[in-house]
Amino acid sequence: MVIQIDSREKARAIKMIVEEFDRQGIKHPVSKLMVGDYMNYDNPRLIIDRKQNLSELCANVCQDHERFRMELLLAQKNEIRMVILVEHGKGIRRLEDVIWWDNPRRWKRIRSQKTGKYEEVETKAMQGEVLYKVLRTLERKYGCSFFFCEKKDTGREIIRILGDGI
Repeated sequence: MVIQIDSREKARAIKMIVEEFDRQGIKHPVSKLMVGDYMNYDNPRLIIDRKQNLSELCANVCQDHERFRMELLLAQKNEIRMVILVEHGKGIRRLEDVIWWDNPRRWKRIRSQKTGKYEEVETKAMQGEVLYKVLRTLERKYGCSFFFCEKKDTGREIIRILGDGI
């Protein structure tokens, strides 16, 4: 198996992934991919886009929504199945678990104008239940899939997903 790594992936961020590829004897050339981050040369119609956690994915579907949607549309237009692999861990093993995710940006510490003391204030940050609905909609509209793993298992998961062809 030969897995192409997108050149925009940061070397420091994928060090453990590359080590796993090396351990399993998988060649891994680096060059720019049209969409996503990892592709098996034997099946170029299946691409993995890696996200470091649910916070990054949430930012992608909120602040960067149009860019993220355009990437999914480009994949769909070119008949590429996109798998978004989220390295979240912490009890998130499948898409349905996202419902219970508590966004760390939900609470913000600010100094009270009245008392001068710091207090926790709830923000309007997207919570798990809404994020789950957004992700289900993206799956339905663009044919992508969301998979979850622990950071330490990402290399093995990429090999499994690209090798099995899902």
